[in-house]
Amino acid sequence: MNYYSLNHKAPHTTFKDAVIKGLAPDKGLYFPEQITPLSKEFFENIDKLSHTEIAFEAIKQFVSPEIPEDVLKTIVEETLSFDFPVVQLNENISTLELFHGPTMAFKDVGARFMARCLGYFNKSNDREVTVLVATSGDTGGAVANGFLGVKGVKVVILYPSGKVSDIQEKQLTTLGQNISALEVDGTFDDCQAMVKTAFLDEDLISRMQLTSANSINVARWLPQLFYFMFAYKQLHKKHDRLVFSVPSGNFGNICAGMMAQQLGLPIQHFIASNNANNVVTRYLISQLYEPKPSVQTISNAMDVGAPSNFIRIQEIYKNNFKALKENLSSYSFSDAETRAAMLDMYKSFNYVADPHGAVGYLGCKAYLKEHPKTHCVFLETAHPTKFLDIVEDVIKEEQPLPEQIQSVMGKDKVAENIQTYNDLKAYLLR
Repeated sequence: MNYYSLNHKAPHTTFKDAVIKGLAPDKGLYFPEQITPLSKEFFENIDKLSHTEIAFEAIKQFVSPEIPEDVLKTIVEETLSFDFPVVQLNENISTLELFHGPTMAFKDVGARFMARCLGYFNKSNDREVTVLVATSGDTGGAVANGFLGVKGVKVVILYPSGKVSDIQEKQLTTLGQNISALEVDGTFDDCQAMVKTAFLDEDLISRMQLTSANSINVARWLPQLFYFMFAYKQLHKKHDRLVFSVPSGNFGNICAGMMAQQLGLPIQHFIASNNANNVVTRYLISQLYEPKPSVQTISNAMDVGAPSNFIRIQEIYKNNFKALKENLSSYSFSDAETRAAMLDMYKSFNYVADPHGAVGYLGCKAYLKEHPKTHCVFLETAHPTKFLDIVEDVIKEEQPLPEQIQSVMGKDKVAENIQTYNDLKAYLLR
């Protein structure tokens, strides 16, 4: 499979080069040249397939021929070494839990898949690769864990000071080895801008090999389509009109769901559930795409004012606003509404949700008011104890810490403070 830049001013390239480069030379995101739908028989018989078999069939066209099938099967199997259960709350709403991996966030799958792909590509390369990543919360921990100890790979994580939870900060600042953390005086958008600037700095990239582990990288983004297939496998015999409500920040997850739909997965509709950072909600009303500086919320992983992956969504729909709007709804919710939703789920269903899942739940409720005959699945993207102070304050119930969280709590934070892109460049060139 070859990939092209969405800015259309760079040469087409292979999966390997797209993964290693992260961003195209013309600043564009990479997108696959073609999407070949899977057979109807695949979806009819999906119940008979394991998660590994489903994922292998779904992803192989996007990575061939650079990764041999036997290697890809091993990569997929190692990536998916945990569960993806669906929990039904009532007749119309279920949640897909994506927090059963090592860092208890949905980004574990993309980070683990990308780390293994890059490790395979780099096994005979003497030149060290530096993975540069910006995080609004969960990406940093997932990437740190996924790449920990990978030969020939150094990871540098940028995160906004005071704008991630204590546990999220611990997960990205305490691992050591080949993982380094930079605490940025600013927002996630500032971190993301620094990363993008680094990829365009000719002086820097002439002196080191840089790649990104944000969802701008195709190897981080595409594996997220697995989730939607796993949910379909568990629900399609009970419900024939499935709608997915996706808590959306950088829009990589929902975009991957749309790729699953392009592969033939029978998804009825998507909901982009936003917090106060609602550029896409406003776009679907006004048809004007106007990124704005991000604002801080209790669902911090969605605090993104300029979502990188929305351009990929526009590409899927060939920039046809009407076609996009027929398949995508979007709603925006306040912190007060999010807290109320967390309490509602706890009291009504005895279900403890994190703030991001609560935003997804609100998206389901809003959509179901006008479409009551559908079954809506919201993605629970992080374990609630990653936001312990907020969760316990809302439900007034102490929560036990899972083993994955306990393992980082006693460790000391190691991070260097930076303020500007020049600070980042100087750090990278040490």
